[in-house]
Amino acid sequence: MTAAWKDISAPAPSPVQVTAAQVTHGPLIPPQQQLLLYSPDQWEDFVQEWAHYCLKKLYAQVQRFTGAGDRGIDIAGFADALKLQGVWDNYQCKHYDHPLRPGDVWVEFGKIIWYSFKKDYTAPRKYFFAAPMGAGTGLTKLLSDAAKLKRDVIANWKDHIESGITSTEAVPLEGALLAYVQAFDFSIFEAKTSLQLVEDHRQTPHFAARFGGGLPPRPFVPQPPSAIAHAESRYVSQLLDAYADHTKAAVPDPGALKTWPKLQGHFSRQREAFYQAEALRVFARDTVPVGTFEALQGDIYDGVIDAHDASHPDGFVRVVEVTKAARELQITANPLITCTKPKDRDGICHQLANEDRLQWSR
Repeated sequence: MTAAWKDISAPAPSPVQVTAAQVTHGPLIPPQQQLLLYSPDQWEDFVQEWAHYCLKKLYAQVQRFTGAGDRGIDIAGFADALKLQGVWDNYQCKHYDHPLRPGDVWVEFGKIIWYSFKKDYTAPRKYFFAAPMGAGTGLTKLLSDAAKLKRDVIANWKDHIESGITSTEAVPLEGALLAYVQAFDFSIFEAKTSLQLVEDHRQTPHFAARFGGGLPPRPFVPQPPSAIAHAESRYVSQLLDAYADHTKAAVPDPGALKTWPKLQGHFSRQREAFYQAEALRVFARDTVPVGTFEALQGDIYDGVIDAHDASHPDGFVRVVEVTKAARELQITANPLITCTKPKDRDGICHQLANEDRLQWSR
């Protein structure tokens, strides 16, 4: 066919409506693809978050071994108090600019064999390789066939393993060590995929900050219990004092508010707001980095303190003016603001009152 010139036609219309967020930030890149671009430092930060929040749920203790003389151990998850002499798993987290190949890890097989042979530790129950690009096809196939893996480790020992185990001596594969290798369970070796690592990390409070995509929906918050809990006693006491200041009559307990239906309704709404804010605190603990909720509390405190310190005829008016100021604040930087409701802001004011950072009656 003879080549011919052709005008460039207009691109086809997008089948999906373009959003403001897409124009501002571009398309969302899946987390496992973001991992492929990580620098060694970013990978270390990711592994730290993953190990702290995910592995600690699985083991009695998790420790990382750093520096020279790690004996082939990167992150160890201990299932019992015996640690390296008991039941444990090893996680070798390596950063390469390519998927892991057998040549990248021959010496790692040798280290775990040699040091367990020497009884520096018992052989791990499981041994996982983890890398940004995962294991390549060759290593994946090798790890899926324990018998072939054993044969290949033995075949590669002299050229790729025996001189790399320690810096002080070569470790030839012979005698008792060869017999140990022959009996070693090579099915303990596996590789984590990048998707598995991402799905694990999704359960950490660092996921949204690291990969984007927004926060998950907030759970439903039930109505407060009828009885006043000890954890809310201080802000409740402050509210009752504010009502007494307003009515010029004693308000010893919430039951006394039935004399003033509007105040009774106000009290009920403030308790709902407090529990809403407490639920937001728990939600923040599970979905955003430590300190994010406290930063939101600080923003609200800074935004309402002038209204709090202004002159008011009584404590109840101060409550109303402060919570109104909280709802009107323009807060844009805190990531929780995307899922915060006006009632949360009222509740945060009462959290601050619960800590005596705000005081309604003077």
